[in-house]
This record gives sequence, structure tokens and C-alpha cells, in this order.
Amino acid sequence: KARVDALLQEETELAGLLRAMAGRFTPPVPGGDLIRSTDVLPTGRNIHAFDPFRMPTEFACRDGAKQAELLLATHKTLPRTVALVLWGSDNIKSDGAPLAQALALIGAKPRFDSFGRISGADLIPLEELGRPRIDVVMTLSGIFRDLLPLQTRMLAEAAKKAAEADEPLELNYIRAHAWVYAQENGVDLETAALRVFSNAEGAYGANVNALVDSSAFGDEDELADAYEARKSFAYGVNGKAAANPALLQETLKTVDVAYQNLESVELGVTTVDHYFDTLGGISRAVKRARGGQEAAIYISDTTRGKGKVRTLQDQVALETRSRSLNPKWFEGMLKHGAEGVRQIEAQVTNTMGWSATTGKVEPWVYQRLSETFVLDEDMRARLADLNPTASSRMANRLLEAHDRNYWHPDAEMLAALQDAADALEDRLEGIAAE
Repeated sequence: KARVDALLQEETELAGLLRAMAGRFTPPVPGGDLIRSTDVLPTGRNIHAFDPFRMPTEFACRDGAKQAELLLATHKTLPRTVALVLWGSDNIKSDGAPLAQALALIGAKPRFDSFGRISGADLIPLEELGRPRIDVVMTLSGIFRDLLPLQTRMLAEAAKKAAEADEPLELNYIRAHAWVYAQENGVDLETAALRVFSNAEGAYGANVNALVDSSAFGDEDELADAYEARKSFAYGVNGKAAANPALLQETLKTVDVAYQNLESVELGVTTVDHYFDTLGGISRAVKRARGGQEAAIYISDTTRGKGKVRTLQDQVALETRSRSLNPKWFEGMLKHGAEGVRQIEAQVTNTMGWSATTGKVEPWVYQRLSETFVLDEDMRARLADLNPTASSRMANRLLEAHDRNYWHPDAEMLAALQDAADALEDRLEGIAAE
């Protein structure tokens, strides 16, 4: 710890930049999460992320298998289908642990050639697996698709081999679902077994976050529409993408669990809007596909210890207490002035994003956020002095959450919140007039 603290105090980045600009040698160093590996220190060096031919590593495969079993143990029953969100950044930082979880759920493992380079996926025999193969619908971020094409094809091969395996349908959910889809829709089994979905080439994100941020949605199913329109491109063993919204919608009908990893201590599911954009988006699409029946939503927190799987509701509540309502956090944010207020407002907006996509935010969250940042006159004045635009957006976002029936304050609190929002709006208009 003393060594890390000393390295963090060093001013090395400017010197490294000057050396690079002068055409001098900049030493390389592996990148990644500081908590997982302190080798990234000191900064100011030429970081490289990973060896694409050796991901996932042996350790990542073992860790991924443990996390997959932890998920299955957390859920009350064995799920037939898991919707898993995979990000490129998280896999790079962990050497492929999240994608190893996908393989473990399917009952597969990476295959390497004689040079130790990844060359595909092989199935683990059912006798060794000891449980049915889970059907895994994998949603890749655009960064994952761009940076990890070998791994994209590997995941597609794992699903294809599982669907083609001569195994009892009650022990192989991928084969069971793919077989039914192939028969009902007149397609070959390979097409019916496509389980890796992402954007079209060159496109990124589900656009759910943009709709929430701009309040540009009416019914919440419009968010499901946006997700399916953007994330319905299926990637096969050849790595090519083809739009297949019908297959995505059909696979979502069997999803029991939606799931994503939390890999960084710096970020939470309410810190950035990408989490509800993807995990929230697919959760909403699952609910519609299942005729209003929700899937269980879990977050795997692997930032410390052996990891812990929490429900999304518990994760949002935890982050609200430990970040949004924690004076150490918001006072730290306010030291950054206008940007700090914007970050606080973003936390509120992202929280509402989870309400819009999943409905898993408890009402007390909005009440406490209102009391802390809007109804407290001194705090409201501090925020408005630093960033009147973000302050006004925050107040109106809390009112929007009420208008959308995500929480129901009493008449007195609602009136006070409206008055505060009006005052902030008047102040903003006054500044604009000047």
C-alpha cells in the first residue's frame, strides 16, 4: 500500500508526454484496473491492454466459472435462459472473466491451437458439467465487437456446438430452444442457434440512454423498441452481422435472468448511463416479450473479494446510500464546481433510467434525493451557484419521475419540490436574460 501511495503521488504523465513528443522511447506497460493490478503504476507510460490471442486466460476461465455458479446459486431456480451483457472494457480489465462466465453457463471452454492462440470453443461433457446447459443470449457492446472479434466468433461457436450436440433436450436448453425455433420458422439449426447480438457494424449503444436523458419517450415499451432496433444484429461463427430481430424477440421470451458484471470500483450502475442503456434496455425488451412478466435482474460485483451477486434493486439502493447520499461523495463532487454538480445530476438521471427500464428503484430513493439536493435550501443554493442548468435539470427530473409514477410523494412534498423547481427555472431564465 505504501508503494502504491508513493507511486500515485508522482507526477509522471507530463514528463512521459514530453518524452513521447520529443520522439524518445516510451516504455510499455500493461493497462487495466489499478485495484486488480498495480503494475500500471507509475503512469505516463505507453499502456497496452491485452493479448487478443490469449483471452480469456486460464485464471479468467476459473474465475468466470466460479462467478457463473454463484449466479446460479443466487437465483432460486435453475434458469433456462440468461441474458448477459458483455462490455469490451470490462473484459479487457479482467482478461476475459465476463466472457468466460458466458462460456461456463453454456458449458463450454476456449480452444487454443498448438501456439497457445485462441481458435474457438469446445463443449464440456454433460457428465463433467453436472447440470443442464444454460441458453445464454449475449449482448455485446460496440467496443467488444470492435476489439474482440476472435472472442465474438468463439462465443458464437460455443452456442452453435451446444445447439448441434446430440444431447437430451431437458439437459441442453440451447438445443431445446433452437430446435423449436428452427422447426417453427423453417430455418437451419445454425441460424436458430445464433445467440451473440450487438449493433450493426459501425454503430454503438442502444439509444435507450439518449431517450431517457431527453425525456423523449412516452410508454416505456418505446425503450424496448429502441433497444431491439439497435441491438438485434446477430453475429455468427464467421464474425459477420445480420439483422435478425425476430430471433432476438423469440429468444427473449425464455429469459429468466438478466445479468451484467460490475468490474470497476470507480463506476457504479447509477454513475454512467451505459448500464441502463444495455442491461436496462434488454430487461425492458424481455418484459415485453414475456407479456409483462419480468425477468430477475442481477449485478455481479467483482470489485473486491470473491465477488457478490446482488439484485439490481439492492445494487441501486447500495449505490444511493454509499454515493449519492454520502456527504463524502457529494462534497467531493462539489469541489469540482460545475462538473461536480453535473455528475450529481447524472446520478439522479441514471437512477430514473433504471425506473424506466426495470421499475427496480424503491420510492425512498427519490424522496431522499429530493430532500438532500432540492428541498434543502442551503444545498439547493450551493448547487445553483455552481451549475444552475444542472440544478434545474435535477429538480425537474425528480418531478418527471413522479409524473411517470416511479414514486408518489405526499402533496406537501410535491408542492415544495415544484416550488423549488420553479425557483431554479426562474433563476436560469434570469441568467439567460442577462
